Amino acid sequence: MTTILIVDDSATDRRLAGGLLGQIDDDVHVEYAVDGGDALLKMELHVPDIVLTDLDMPSINGLELVEVIRKAYPITPVILMTAQGSEDIAVKALRAGASSYVPKRHLSQQLSETVRQVLQAAHVDRAHTRLMRRLIRQEIEFVIENDSELVSSMVQYLQDATFAMGVCDESDRLRVGVALQEALTNASYHGNLELDSSLREEDHRAYYDLAIQRAALPPWTNRRIYITGRFTANEAEFVIRDDGPGFDPTNLPDPTDSANIERSCGRGLLLIHSFMDVVRHNSAGNEIVMIKRRKKPADE
Repeated sequence: MTTILIVDDSATDRRLAGGLLGQIDDDVHVEYAVDGGDALLKMELHVPDIVLTDLDMPSINGLELVEVIRKAYPITPVILMTAQGSEDIAVKALRAGASSYVPKRHLSQQLSETVRQVLQAAHVDRAHTRLMRRLIRQEIEFVIENDSELVSSMVQYLQDATFAMGVCDESDRLRVGVALQEALTNASYHGNLELDSSLREEDHRAYYDLAIQRAALPPWTNRRIYITGRFTANEAEFVIRDDGPGFDPTNLPDPTDSANIERSCGRGLLLIHSFMDVVRHNSAGNEIVMIKRRKKPADE
């Protein structure tokens, strides 16, 4: 059974988030904490599979909770619930170790999908990791269709390779997976299928229904996603390209600016820039390069 701990000093928001998470799967068990201190007490008794926390709370706030969990429970992912006015602290929390975030005003549209994504990324095959740590260098290339199952499998493969090569620890492995999921989803939905984020904002169901329709019709059905991964013990480089018309990268809002955190169209890029060390687009706007570098231990 998957246990999710919801941390929020608002009883109304706790009930809302709990109700949405209860719809994910019958195998999901939801627990509650009224603030960061209460959450840490509950985690001493039972470590949940995932923590969903508000940012602005008395006692220990969301940023402080992320920092403690990152140190004490490094393989437990934390998802932030952000409200308007908390943008700066949310960016700091992402950089401190949070795995993803969902604006509170978009909980009903984005929460279940975000939790599923993070839980999927949290799976670790430890036996395979032992073998991969003996690998010196590898380069892989894939060409995949606009298929959500293939995208999820691709994310799993790439994040596992990054972790297994020793580029990141278990906590950062999850964050790499989130960044890859965002980049591959962008390549599929926004690149190849030419879907606009504004439609998802207006009508979540219509957005995904249109994606299914276009994936079966030309010219969209003939488009592919091209993935290259290069791995050494010191860094992992990912190149993701699509067959879509592209865009002008110079028109992108600054994804590291906290003022853009509530914008649905900038959410993916904010996560990518928060979790990767290098991010760049080609001039055509249909390719992204992301590099994750190994953090050197303090004694090196």
